[in-house]
Parts: sequence; C-alpha cells; structure tokens
Amino acid sequence: MHAWGIQYLVIPARPPWMAEVPEMQEQFPGNAGFQIPISRLDTGFRRYDKLIRFSVGPKVLPLVNKKIRMTPDQPIQTEFEPRRVPLHHVIAVFAGNGLEFYDFMSYAFFAVYIGETFFPSANPALSLLGSLGTFGLGFVTRPIGAMLLGPLGDRIGRKPVMLLTFSLMGIGIGGLCLTPSYARIGIAAPILVLLFRLIQGFALGGEVGPATAYMVEAAPPMRRGLYGAMQAVTADGAAAVAGMVGLALALSLSAGQLQSWGWRLALGLGALVIPFGLWMRARLPETLHTPKVAAGDAREPVMSIAPHLRIILLGLLALISLTIAGYTVNYMTTYALSSLHMSSAVAFGATIVTGTFSMSMDAGSGWLSDRFGRKPVMLIPMVVLLLLIIPAYWLMDHYRDMQVLYGASAVLSMLAGFCSAPIFTLITEQLPMRLRSGAIAIIYAFAISVFGGSTQFMETWLIKLSGSPLAPAFYWFGAMLLGILAVSLMAESAPVRLRLAGETQPGTG
Repeated sequence: MHAWGIQYLVIPARPPWMAEVPEMQEQFPGNAGFQIPISRLDTGFRRYDKLIRFSVGPKVLPLVNKKIRMTPDQPIQTEFEPRRVPLHHVIAVFAGNGLEFYDFMSYAFFAVYIGETFFPSANPALSLLGSLGTFGLGFVTRPIGAMLLGPLGDRIGRKPVMLLTFSLMGIGIGGLCLTPSYARIGIAAPILVLLFRLIQGFALGGEVGPATAYMVEAAPPMRRGLYGAMQAVTADGAAAVAGMVGLALALSLSAGQLQSWGWRLALGLGALVIPFGLWMRARLPETLHTPKVAAGDAREPVMSIAPHLRIILLGLLALISLTIAGYTVNYMTTYALSSLHMSSAVAFGATIVTGTFSMSMDAGSGWLSDRFGRKPVMLIPMVVLLLLIIPAYWLMDHYRDMQVLYGASAVLSMLAGFCSAPIFTLITEQLPMRLRSGAIAIIYAFAISVFGGSTQFMETWLIKLSGSPLAPAFYWFGAMLLGILAVSLMAESAPVRLRLAGETQPGTG
C-alpha cells in the first residue's frame, strides 16, 4: 500500500494522452475506464506524470481511501514527478554493447598474433585465416542466441536475460584470454578458442534485444532518443578505446611480446568490465510488466507478429544499411594498411579518429531526434553521406596522405554516427512491449551476422575483383540507397511529432 494509504488511481474513461503511452495501451486496451495501481505509477509509469496531470484537468479522481483533486494549479508533484534514468543504469544496460565492439576491434587488431598462437603454420596466411575464421564463427551463433534469448526477455523480463548474456560474454572473453597456446596443449587450444567464440557470439546475439527494450521502456517518453543513442555512444567509444589500446601496445611492445602476451592484455582489459557490469545490472529494476494470467489458464496469451511485419522488415533493411556503414568505417584501419599502403601507426590512428568522431555525434543525434523526430534526423545526414562517400574515397586514394585519411574518416564517421544513433529507438517504439526484445534481437543479429560479419570480406574481394581502391565506396553507396528507402517508408515514432500530428503510436494500438 502507498504511503498515503492509497492503492489505486481510478480513471473513469480512456483519456487522450493514452495515444502517447503505448505501454499503457497494452495494459489497458479498449475505451472503458480502468484503474492503475499506485505502485505502478511509482515505477513503470512515473514518467507519464505530466500527461496524466494536465489532461485530466479539474476532475476529481476517486482513489481507494482517498479523494484528491488533480489540477494544473495544484499538481501532486511529490508523488508523480517523473525521474531521469540514473546514469549508472544507462552504463549497466549498454556495457555489454560497448564490450562487444571493444572485443571486435581488439581481435581484429591482433588477429595475426592470435593466429600464430593458436593456429601455427609455416604459411603465415594460413595462421591468419584460421584466426579470422574462428572470429567469424562467432557471428554464426548470434542468430541462435537472438532467437532463444531475445524472446526469453519478453517472457521472463529484460533484467534476468541481460545478466545471463553478460555472464556468458565474460566466459567467452575470459576463456580466450586464458587459453594456453597450441605449443603448450596442442589441438585442444584451437578447439577451446572456437568454443569460447561460439559462446560469446551466442551471448551477443541475445544481448541487444533486452538491452534496447529496457532502455526505451525506462527512459522518459520525450528522451527516448537520447537514452537510446547511448547504445551508439558505447559502441563508438569502445572502438576508440580499442584503437588507443592497440596503438599504445603496438608502439611499446615488440612483435614477440605482442604474440606472447600483448594481445591477451588488450582483451583482458575488456574482461575486467564483466564483474563491474554484473554488479550494476543486478541492481536494475525490471521494466517488463506482464499482464496477470486468468485463473485456470496456465499459459500467457500469445501476441501475433503479423501486424508488425512491416516495421520489422523495414527496420531490418535500415539496420543492414547502417551496419554496412558502421563496419565500413571500422574497416578503415585495414583499408589504410592494405589498399593505401600506409604505416601501421597511421592506420591505428584512423580507428581512433573514426571512433572518436562517431561518438561525438551520437548523443546529439539522439537529443535532436527527441525534438524534431527520428526520421528527419536520420534522413538528412544519410543523404549528405550518400553524396560524399565516393568523393571522400577518391581523395584518400589520390593523395594517400595521413591528413586526408584522417579528415575523410572524420567526416564519414560523423555522418554515419549521426544517422545511425536513432535507429533502435525508431524501431523499438513501434513494437509492442511483448515483442520488443525478441524482434530487436533477431533483426540485429541477422544484420550483424550476414552483413556486418561479411563487410570486410566483401569490400576486400571487390577491391581485388575490380582492381580499384574505390570499390568499398560503391558498396557503401548501394547500402545507403537501401537505407534511405527503408527509413523513408517507416512511420515516425517520436512522441513530439505524433503529438503535433495528433496521431497514435504506430504499431501499439
């Protein structure tokens, strides 16, 4: 019972602000009156205070054991004041996302040394192929993790699944760091490495769905874009940190030291985040509020996915486009080394540039999407990026200079970061609560596994096939065209735009 002795807030008829609160539409369908537990207002619906307070007006709302007049002149500020999502909650939710990209970039940097450690061969190319092949197999288990763990987050809650996936990530990364070399334990070494990569891929496949759903549900409606953009901030920030760590180790250690223990140190620094992240996630409140099952019915009602296939398919196409953009930007280090024939120090610097400038745009993009809508904030930089991709690659190939490389990388990464940040919020807002975790997990895992995992291979293959260093630009250009088309066909989901248009939240009615 509430501190006032009040248990329920009773609303006699469906008010207009319900159109802006999809979670409440799911919990209280129809036009009839309903009652909301005060405990619910204290947690999941606290952020809807202003909508409730200013739409009810001077009506007297009957409450159990109490009658209180809620008016604009005399609001119940103390009990219904919306709260911001604490910063440590944001860090806890997206720590797994940052760890994913840190591990990805670190493994890519040290793939040669990892290959020599676990896949020794007289031919160095075979060792590298063994290392990259094992790394790529981690993408294979992502869809499996997404299909199993994503929907689980819609049934048992976001928090327990996020704890599970982060624990599995710790096993995968820590296990790889501690696995003895082939010279010490023979064939068991590459088998263990393969097992740990499969475990990590499985965990990452199930991580994004629950984490994204949690952040959108926990954030105030008018700040979902900003909080959702923290996913991009952690990814780009982690990539920049990985570049700094890789550059520092490459400059301070010999080739022998890098092969012996340097790469283990780089990955191990990421593993140190695991216990801290688990501790923070264990303190998170749950955001999934499951409806009570009627007496005698042992199963929860199944929600059909059919009405939401349009947003799922368009979201998949948009995410494929933006995934190719993100991985092409991350490919800049390899491109500078293999196609532009620059030094390793300059190439590592490109990674720092792309990660830093991408991260600088992410939060601002999310913030602007809360004020002007998701679609305009994505489409404008996508069109500008489309126009600049080929000229930027031409400049890098023509001059092959560090300043040109860093300048072009900065511009491309800023635009890519700006248009990518709102995508998860745009998709998630249009999905009902009971489908969010599973749908987002599967969309993301498919886009990353098929197109993220193959981007570097495809662009390298196209360079060799065409003989032109501009081949990655044309591949990226085609992907951006697809993304612009997909985002253009998607419905707007930002509350500020829906309020101006007098529309309801799409996909949640």
